[in-house]
Order: sequence, then C-alpha cells, then structure tokens
Amino acid sequence: MNFTELGLKKPILATLAKAGYETPTPIQLQAIPPVLDGRDVVGLAQTGTGKTAAFALPIIHRLTMGDLSGGFRPVRALILSPTRELASQIEASFRTYGGSMGLRTAVVVGGVSVKKQIHTLKVGVDVLVATPGRLEDLLAQKALQLNAIEIVVLDEADQMLDIGFMPAIKRILGMCPKSRQTLLFSATMPKEIKVLSNDYLKKPVEVSVAPAAATADRIDQTVMHMRHEDKVSAIAKLVRTHPGKRIIVFTRTKRGADKVSRKLNSEGLGSDAIHGNKSQGQRERALAAFKAGTAPVLIATDIAARGIDVPGIELVVNYDLPNVPESYVHRIGRTARAGASGFAVSFCAADELKQLRDIEKLIRINIPALAVDGAQIPDRAAQASPRNPDRARPQGQQRRRFTPKSGGGGNRRRVSA
Repeated sequence: MNFTELGLKKPILATLAKAGYETPTPIQLQAIPPVLDGRDVVGLAQTGTGKTAAFALPIIHRLTMGDLSGGFRPVRALILSPTRELASQIEASFRTYGGSMGLRTAVVVGGVSVKKQIHTLKVGVDVLVATPGRLEDLLAQKALQLNAIEIVVLDEADQMLDIGFMPAIKRILGMCPKSRQTLLFSATMPKEIKVLSNDYLKKPVEVSVAPAAATADRIDQTVMHMRHEDKVSAIAKLVRTHPGKRIIVFTRTKRGADKVSRKLNSEGLGSDAIHGNKSQGQRERALAAFKAGTAPVLIATDIAARGIDVPGIELVVNYDLPNVPESYVHRIGRTARAGASGFAVSFCAADELKQLRDIEKLIRINIPALAVDGAQIPDRAAQASPRNPDRARPQGQQRRRFTPKSGGGGNRRRVSA
C-alpha cells in the first residue's frame, strides 16, 4: 500500500511525493486510517518508526479541511512532548508536511524567551507543540486558552511519566474539551500509561509495531563488566578504537556527562555534552556539531537525548546503566534507524548488576559479555539467544571483533519523522 491509498488530501500527497516518500511505515499504515476517522488511538512504537508522520499527516488533513485565511486563529491541535528537542522536531515535521497549505504552527518550550512565545500565540496558531512545563506557565499567564482544542497528542508518554510530567498532563487534559480526539504514543506501556489511556481516551484503537519490551533485531548488544573508576579510561579507549563513527554516550547524571566530555576532549576526541543544565542555545550547538561530525561523540542524559533523531549513529554506549529498564530500550533505539545496523555497549559495575538483570528480563535476552581490554564491538554472531530465566549467566563467553556491515532496507523511502 502507498500513501495515495490512505485517503490523505492531494496537497499532502504532493508534498510527500516531492520528498520522495511513497511507502508508509507499519505504524503509519495502522494509525493514519483511524486518526482520519476521528478515533482515539493508542500507538505502541519506538522512535525512528515514523510515528510523528503517523499523527501529523492526518492532523494536517483534518485542520486544512476548512478556510485557513484570516487573522487570529485559536489552537486546534496540541502536541505534548517530554523534551525541547523532540518538540522542535515535531513542529518542524508539521511545517514540512503542512506549511504550504497555510497551516500555522508554533513550538513552546523552556530555555528560550517566553515573551516571543506569547507574541506568537497572540497572533494565533493552528498547531501548538509544547513541553508540559512551559505550556502550564503560559496558561497561568493567560497567554492562550485550550477551549478550541480538537486534537491532543501525547507523544513519548512513557518518557513524560519518567520525568514526572504526568500530573501536569492530567491538568492540561482537564482544560481541553471533552469532545476532543486524543492520540497517545509510547515506546513502552507501563501500568501508569494504561491507566492514563483508560481515564482519558474513548474506546481507543490500539496499534503496535513491536512488543513493548522488544529491542531492534538489527542492534548488536554487549556488556563490559568493570569498576566505576575504570569507566572513564574505557570510554576513551572505545571511542579511540572506532574513529570516524558517530557515537552517543548515556550517563545517569549531568555531572557525569560533563566529566566524560572533558576526558574525551582532553585526549583530542571531539565530544560535547547535552543535558538539562545546558541552555537551549548550547544544546542546539552541541546537536549541530554532532550532526556535522565536528564533535562525533555526544554525551547525554536520558531526558536531554529524547528527540535526538540523527541519522548514522552507529554506536550507543551506556556509560551508566539506567535505573528504569525501559530507558535501555529508548537509549539503544538511537541507532539502527531506517533499516541500518547498529551496536550498543553497556558498562556495568558490580553495583549495577541488578539493573542489568532487570534489563535482560525486560528484553528477554542474555546480553553477551565483552572483554574490557579488547574494547571492540562483537559481530552479529555474538548475539544472545532468547533469555532462559532458569539458566545462570555463563561464566565465559566467546569474545568477537566488530565486522562492519551495510544497512538493510528497501529501495523506497519511508517517512521517518
């Protein structure tokens, strides 16, 4: 099936055709028809599967059915995002797909001038993409109202739960008309998200492109056991032995991210850190340097990394294992995009073994161990077999070296926003 068969308006199809997009991704195939029908939708999909277009395209179709000329227009579609970077990406997608049709879009996030955002809202926008904190600030200042909202999208709902945005989300939903259409997208579906869906969505259509705990089969995963004090030298060696590769490193804390960045830069390994203490300008410059390859290593905390969709990330390093096992799925999903292969290496200290076991239980895989002194990524033959919970972890596992592989994928392009 191609986009022409989904019932989207001709101007949208023309925009997609001009960009070379012909074949919808699985999440788009499943989500676009019920969204066009006005149904509430719960979508289970990881980032990189094309889910932004899965809700953006039908929303643009709906909002452009009427006359978009004139002056002030109240917000009709509200998209809530956990991070500034993801919010900016979503708004850019709406401009790309719907800008030629007269659709007004705006993004409101923290870290930038609130006065400029208030001015934009006074002019009027059709689609507003926001982080919950800044949106509540603007609502408190009476800079906008939500009484004309027709569609609400909760994107990356599980991450908003982890950050602590759920009370704000409930307050915001309570201010929107009950007649609205609500779309919820999440990479995982913990109990709290299921409760949110039951309380705020009306008989939603459920679509899924992967099991909640699945990790991409194109990602080779491995773990390196070491002491905490050895991690700094290990990350430098790992980066040095893989020159020219675009690498993202996850730390648990902002301080840890800065520490790793300083170490790599002191050894001439171009890197930058991105986290909540950085200004929006600093975060944008770091991301631009990462995309350009001038700083091929990006060190990030979980919150800051959400929304980073940079093609060609070949290696993800978990410098610290996450306390929430679902975060592991989010982290390693930064690689193996659009049919390509990817690699994930996790550093594990003795006091992180519980986190490792929780991750393996979630993804149903025994992650193979890698010799620290080798600092090499294993090839795909080292991939673990499905987890057997009754079998103890092997004491010795074969060490393998990394063999580069070309990415998969078909000849037709897919919308991957």
